[in-house]
Amino acid sequence: MPKRDYLDDPNAPAPNSLVVAVGAVVRNADGAILLIKRGDNGLWALPGGAQDLGESTTDAVVREVREETGLQGRVAGLVGIYSNPGHVIAYDDGEVRQEFSVVFRVDAMGGEVRPSTESVNVEWVTPDRVPDLDIHPSMRLRIEHGLADLPTPYLC
Repeated sequence: MPKRDYLDDPNAPAPNSLVVAVGAVVRNADGAILLIKRGDNGLWALPGGAQDLGESTTDAVVREVREETGLQGRVAGLVGIYSNPGHVIAYDDGEVRQEFSVVFRVDAMGGEVRPSTESVNVEWVTPDRVPDLDIHPSMRLRIEHGLADLPTPYLC
């Protein structure tokens, strides 16, 4: 389902749903961060997606990492909670979502990096390459927080 993100845009449509989503900051021993190139909007992002009914947020982020990147993971901590009402996502089916996103640090525990139906590319990206990638500003903030190893989780 194609989507369009709006951030602090006075012409953005009004949200009609609130969905719990998760994101994963996965880093390797060299300090690179695992990013996906999304199939629905072509932008680079953290692996992640919506939490399903009947699962916890930590189970959801482990599942999303596995589905989108091929890696098995284990939750290692909390990067932050992102609930900016000025960030809405409009989908082709008429849903306009104010996303509530919980971003975790996730340790890779095995598996092999590969793209999926949701991620057309998966790469370990060194921090110096991140500024050159096409990333939505709301996602860029999450990535910056994940790379910064903040002493306390970000809350907004």
